[in-house]
Amino acid sequence: MLTRTSTQSLAEQLAALFAERIRNRLLAPGSRLPSVRECARQQDVSPHTVVAAYDKLLAQGLVEARRQRGFFVRDAASAEPVRRLGAATAPAAPAVPLVLAATQADASSLIRGMFHRQSDKPQPGMGVFPPDWMDSTFMPTSLRRLTGTKALQELSLQYGEPAGDAALRRSLSQKLVGINVPAPPEQILTSIGATHALDIVSRTLLRAGDPVMVEEPGWAIEFARLESLGMRILPVPRRADGPDLAVMAQYCEAHQPKLFVSVSVLHNPTGYSLTPGSAHRVLQLANRHDFHIVEDDTYSHLAPEHATRLCALDGLQRTIYVSGFAKILAPNWRIGFLAAPPALFSRLLETKLLSTLTTPALFERALAWCIDQGQLRRHAERVRLRLDGARARTVKLAIAHDCSFVSEPAGLFGWVETGVDTDALTQRMLDEGYLLAPGSLFHARRPPSTLMRVNFATAQDATFWKVFARVRASMKA
Repeated sequence: MLTRTSTQSLAEQLAALFAERIRNRLLAPGSRLPSVRECARQQDVSPHTVVAAYDKLLAQGLVEARRQRGFFVRDAASAEPVRRLGAATAPAAPAVPLVLAATQADASSLIRGMFHRQSDKPQPGMGVFPPDWMDSTFMPTSLRRLTGTKALQELSLQYGEPAGDAALRRSLSQKLVGINVPAPPEQILTSIGATHALDIVSRTLLRAGDPVMVEEPGWAIEFARLESLGMRILPVPRRADGPDLAVMAQYCEAHQPKLFVSVSVLHNPTGYSLTPGSAHRVLQLANRHDFHIVEDDTYSHLAPEHATRLCALDGLQRTIYVSGFAKILAPNWRIGFLAAPPALFSRLLETKLLSTLTTPALFERALAWCIDQGQLRRHAERVRLRLDGARARTVKLAIAHDCSFVSEPAGLFGWVETGVDTDALTQRMLDEGYLLAPGSLFHARRPPSTLMRVNFATAQDATFWKVFARVRASMKA
C-alpha cells in the first residue's frame, strides 16, 4: 500500500507497485490498467499522481497508451493476434469459435501469477493445498531408509532407468488396479510432474498446427502450454455429465483433430465428473474419427475409486492416463507418470529421453515405499476428510456474501458467480493482499467473466470474504 511517510513519492510508489505486478505477470500482457480517475479513487491519491505514475511506466516500456481507451500492459513478445481456424473450408461451422489461445494466457503469466506469494494471508486463487496440509512424517522416513544404505549411491551416481524406477512403476501398476485401469509396469512411464507427462504426449503425437480439442472452461496452463507448442485449440464446452458431444462431433467432421484432452474426474475448475453414458459416447467418437484421448487424472487422490474414467472403459487402447503427486503429497519431488497403449510406449519413451534423459530415481523409489506401505492412501484419506470440512465452511461463507456456485461444490475447487467482472476484481483484491483466479483464465480467449475459481482449502477464511464483499460493493457503487 502507498504511504506518505516513504522516501519515495506517491507516484514512484504507485509506478513501482504496477511494475512489480507486470514483471511477476500478475498483470498479463494486454491487461488494461484502471482509468486515471478510478485508480486515484482506489489509491486515495490525486489524478495528477496517477498520471505521473503511468508516465513512469510508459518510460520503462511496461505499458502503452491507446487513444480514447487508456493504458494497457505491453506484450513484449509482440505476439500475433488470435487466429480463427478453417473459416473458409469448414463444411459446418461449430457453435463454439475455433481459436488459437490468446497470448495473455501464456504459461509464464499463469504460473508466475498463481504462485507469486502476495502476503501471509490465505490465497483463494491458489491451485494447491497449503503446505501444512501435506506435512507428514512418512515422507522423511522414506528418504532416510534410502539415504542410510548403499542405495543412495546406486540411485544418485548413475542415470536411472529410462522409463522410470522399476519399483515405482510396479507400485503404480498395482495402484491403478484400484480404479480399474489395466496398466502393467511395461506401459507406465514416469515424468517430472503431471504437466511434463502431458507435454510428452503432446510432443509425441502432435506437430505444430495440429488441431487439439480441450475442455472449456479448463486448466489454464493446458491452454497456454498447447499454444506455446503452436497447436490449434478447439474449445469443447464442459457440462456436468461430460464434454459437449455435439460440438466434438462438429470438430471431428470439420478439422479431424488428433487429440482430446480431458479432466474426467473432479474437473478443474467446475468440479464436474464424467458419467458412464457420456464416457461411452466420447470413446465411440474417438474410434470413429481416429483420435487419441489423454485423460488428466491429477485429482484422483481426492475422488472416489468408482468414479468413471475413460481409460478404465477403454482399457488403454485409444486413451492415455496421466496423473501425479504434487497436489496431494510432495510438490517439489516433481513425480508424475503416464500409462499408455503398448503401440505408443516406445515413441513416448523416446520423447522423454530427448527432454530429460531420465527422472530422479531416489525420489521415485521413496514414493514407491510410501505407496506400498499404505502411507499415501492413509494420508489422502486424512486430506479428503479435512477438505470436506473446508468445503462446507467455504460454501457457507460464499453464500452468506451473496455468491452462488455454478456447479455442485466438489473436490478442491469451487466455480463461483460473483456478479462483477472478476478481472477487475482480481486487480482490486491484489491491493488487499489476496490473489484470485478470475474466470477468464479458464478460457482459451480470456473473455470477460463474472466467475472465479476458489480453492476450498484456502477460501475458508471469513476475513477474506468480508474484504471481498467490501471491494465488490465499491465496484458496484
